[in-house]
Amino acid sequence: MRFPFTGVIPVDKYPGATSRQVVDAVGRALGMRAVGHAGTLDPLAAGVVVVCAGHATKLVDFIHQCPKQYEAVFLLGRSSPSDDLETPVEEEPGPRRPTRAEIEAALPGFRGGIMQRPCDYSAVHVGGQRAYRLARKGREMELPAKPVRIDRLEIAAYDWPRLALDVECSTGTFVRAIGRDLAATLGTAAVMESLVRTSVGPFSQAASIPLAAVSPLAVAAALLPSVAAVSHLPGAVLAGELLERAVRGGLVPLPDSVASGAALLPPDAVRACDELGELVGILRSHQSGGWRLKPNFRGAGD
Repeated sequence: MRFPFTGVIPVDKYPGATSRQVVDAVGRALGMRAVGHAGTLDPLAAGVVVVCAGHATKLVDFIHQCPKQYEAVFLLGRSSPSDDLETPVEEEPGPRRPTRAEIEAALPGFRGGIMQRPCDYSAVHVGGQRAYRLARKGREMELPAKPVRIDRLEIAAYDWPRLALDVECSTGTFVRAIGRDLAATLGTAAVMESLVRTSVGPFSQAASIPLAAVSPLAVAAALLPSVAAVSHLPGAVLAGELLERAVRGGLVPLPDSVASGAALLPPDAVRACDELGELVGILRSHQSGGWRLKPNFRGAGD
């Protein structure tokens, strides 16, 4: 299928808008239905939502591999069922006020690979239903902890009761839960007051189009080539007979031009471009020992 537009558009969402509204706005501007986002951002949060259009919608899972950066502000000495301001906030009587030094000393325990219990008010599935829907019905639940990775966690500012943190973490990390669990180790509680996603991999807030400015001309100008979504993958250039065989769905050897970069060897996936730098698909290893384009942006039906 041919699409009038294919590529990636980073959008700067304002608080109150949903990720679905971001996708709908971009879809209307492009006049397309083949539009989706690469990672939900809660309505109360602001910042980067990466929107994929056309063939680039097949690259969402690869964007999920990219780390995300946030600026989060927490109010200590308070708690709520949702761990933020979405639900009623209860202030602790006579809360403990940790010092900056105590907070600094607790941060290393939340860096690296950790097990994190998702927030009750989240989109996690519980028995086929979203956890937040069960929570709103008053259903008590104990969501199991899951592995996440926090690459950076630093204090940006602290003036009781506000604690601002700079966070870089993996997809699937609940920033609200970082504040919740950090406060618990300090003998108090916390709710998230605000959250801004400042980047998703190479897509920064500063280089994103504001949601309020979305229009056909603005979106067309902001559209990035699909290859921008997989810049973190090792890359290969396909040309000549090798390119022809690959786009016909055939198996090909991994070209010598593969740049390993920081990727694990052997790579699980390799971005494949033609000699002009246009993404033709993602090479995946086959059990026979060869590599095949999947997705294949130039194959039959694409």
